[in-house]
Amino acid sequence: MACNLQTRLEAALDSDTVDISLIREVLDYYRHQAGSLITVLQETQAIYGYLPMKALLVIARELKLKPSKVYGAATFYTQFRLQPVGKHLILLCQGTACHVNGADRVAIALCEELKINIGETTADGVFTLDTAACLGCCSLAPVMMIDGQAYGPLTPDKARAVIRKIYSTTTAAAGKGETT
Repeated sequence: MACNLQTRLEAALDSDTVDISLIREVLDYYRHQAGSLITVLQETQAIYGYLPMKALLVIARELKLKPSKVYGAATFYTQFRLQPVGKHLILLCQGTACHVNGADRVAIALCEELKINIGETTADGVFTLDTAACLGCCSLAPVMMIDGQAYGPLTPDKARAVIRKIYSTTTAAAGKGETT
């Protein structure tokens, strides 16, 4: 696996079009600070919206870490993504209160509405659907969060309506050349 990872990272370095100069300041600041890997990964993801493989290899090189250590941290923590996310990130709570109040039915409705599975992004890049262990909004159970905004208590129909409203707003703004 280590050889495969090294090969993937090196291929990414050669083929990825990610502008590494965007994280140069982060790398310069943390280069000599022991234990800074998670912070560097967080700041890198804040810049790109995800962790490009090319960036992982550069981070490993600059922090003098093995690529497998950097990749291991990036894949271990659920806060990190190795793929770009859609314009709107949907987090569906899977906590106990949400679970017992029907989060599974909401999940099915969202998957049907978006025509994707959990962990995927719609073909048009508008939505990414993911889950969270707990969103801390138990009084709204079941709840989902979209771009930091909580929606709940949900039924399958309410969840579909939220998605449709956001989608119509997004496509209307795109038609006017605006961004939301």
